[in-house]
Amino acid sequence: MDNTSAPYAAHLPFGADLCITSFAYLMAFLAFREPLHLRTEYWWIHLLMVLLCQTLSMLVFRCYARLWRYAESNEYLRLFIAMAVGWLLYYATDRLLIPGEFQYVVRFTLVVMVLALVGMWLFRFAWRYLRQHRKTHGYYSREDARALVIVGAGDAGVDLVEEIKRNDRVHYRVCAYFDDDPAKQGVVVRGVPVWGTIDQMPERLKGTKVKDIVVAIPSISEDDQRRVLQLCSQTGCRVQILPRVSEWMNADGKASWSQVRDVRVEDLLGREAVTFDNPEVYDFLENKVVMVTGGGGSIGSELCRQVACHHPRRLIIVDIYENNAYDIQQELRFAYGDSLDLHVEIASVRDAGKVDLLFRRYRPQIVFHAAAHKHVPLMENCPEEAIKNNVFGTFNVARAAGEYGADKFILISTDKAVNPTNVMGASKRMCEMIVQSMAGENDTRYVAVRFGNVLGSNGSVVPLFKRQLEQGGPLTVTDHRIIRYFMTIPEAAQLVMQAGAMADSSEIFVLDMGEPVRILTLAENLVRLAGYVPYKDIDIIETGLRPGEKLYEELLVDKSRLGATKYNKIFTEQRAQLSYQSLLDNLAALHKVLETEDKEQIVAEMRRMVPTFRTPEEVNAARIAAQQ
Repeated sequence: MDNTSAPYAAHLPFGADLCITSFAYLMAFLAFREPLHLRTEYWWIHLLMVLLCQTLSMLVFRCYARLWRYAESNEYLRLFIAMAVGWLLYYATDRLLIPGEFQYVVRFTLVVMVLALVGMWLFRFAWRYLRQHRKTHGYYSREDARALVIVGAGDAGVDLVEEIKRNDRVHYRVCAYFDDDPAKQGVVVRGVPVWGTIDQMPERLKGTKVKDIVVAIPSISEDDQRRVLQLCSQTGCRVQILPRVSEWMNADGKASWSQVRDVRVEDLLGREAVTFDNPEVYDFLENKVVMVTGGGGSIGSELCRQVACHHPRRLIIVDIYENNAYDIQQELRFAYGDSLDLHVEIASVRDAGKVDLLFRRYRPQIVFHAAAHKHVPLMENCPEEAIKNNVFGTFNVARAAGEYGADKFILISTDKAVNPTNVMGASKRMCEMIVQSMAGENDTRYVAVRFGNVLGSNGSVVPLFKRQLEQGGPLTVTDHRIIRYFMTIPEAAQLVMQAGAMADSSEIFVLDMGEPVRILTLAENLVRLAGYVPYKDIDIIETGLRPGEKLYEELLVDKSRLGATKYNKIFTEQRAQLSYQSLLDNLAALHKVLETEDKEQIVAEMRRMVPTFRTPEEVNAARIAAQQ
């Protein structure tokens, strides 16, 4: 409300209350003058006393400092209390200041108070109704409004309906709710009928004009949310969602249309989101000097965000790409200001001298190593770059961590390092071998964290699908049989930090990521939830497996080597360690073969170092044969 309307909002109820009380007094006086033998010559004195006592009480209880158009039950209760106190004040004044023969009986003033209170309530209700009617008149007369149904007739769904009615910029008309609560079946909630249960939604919406659905159950579980989204995908409607309470809760605790968003791939994740024990992470990071290499990337930047909120003594971001480093630097400076001791260094982990300089300068206690080349087809074409950046870059940082006394070194690895079929995966497996071989060489504890595809990370399939949908398709899938394990960026960052807190020596930590997701199914669901029909409105085409790509990813090399941890979603894989001297010999051989600039020799040397490195054709054929 603007400043010009504020005095009007306060003066109107004040003036109305005076008129209502005067009218109630006069009506009661005329009705009870004879039966109660009220003295007529002093009626105006008692009216003035009633008005003064009532006004004083209403001001003390700040009844005119509230916007009654938004009043709730506690506002009306406050009005009742103010009137009761005003009557008591009048009664005391009447008895103390007015001679006995001029006093009015208690019954009369009680009737006046009750009539005035009812009149004030009715006035406020009528005022709210008229304002609401004026606001919602445009809602019911909108000719361009799209038909919308809301899944969930609870508080959040009702809040959305009320906002849609008030907000002229939201061009929707809510036709119905769907809700599983038996008590709500067949009833009308705030003028909107409940058409049935959520399971009945696909059948009930057939033949209707409804084109949009909003799922407004912020307390829903992950499993139930996936079930509801699956049912929504059968309707042919565009589907949006009100996120979980933790994502959208605002100051007044009410849902808002601005919080409604499109369905994300995270909402379709085939398992419960994984969270970890933060108190242990606090002890691990609090008041520590923390370095994050590749800190501008998808995982690296999320690590920086979560490290920053755990009160490190200093945070050092190392990245070769200055734009990404600048973005996360500005984000953290805006969020934390001078309370975070933040340093950004533009450097390549391939530069051993610069890595040593940074470790001498900052002496980090915790090192998260996320810098890496990760794009499979690009590394197939440039294997020498995967070796230089992933393998030698990891060695440079891991060696410096030990030499300069870091407490822990945490490597970000990938499921593609398991039985690798491409240069990128083989290079990450070699990084794991570096970490394992350095255990015991110094006081630093080394650990690797392995997880699957990260939703929304740079270069992943999800941003690609989103761009293709925005452009009207088609969506491209390399092979209809391809499956992948998925996790969210926050999950990946939490896993990395939790593993760092748990790290003892040379473990490879693996997250139980549930069942893998078929990429084709993922693409089809995204098309449906955007309100389109797959292969009709938006096509989905196969482009063929890319170089080095396999149909199935694996998280563990050998399940017999799987070890439990105190967290039921985190496991460890123990493998025979490569001796540090053998590692140095292998790196020398790699360095020598790099000088040849012969890609075939480079890949051949990688196969020698990583015995599980096979061609994708071998792995895919073996897997298909095993399933037949």
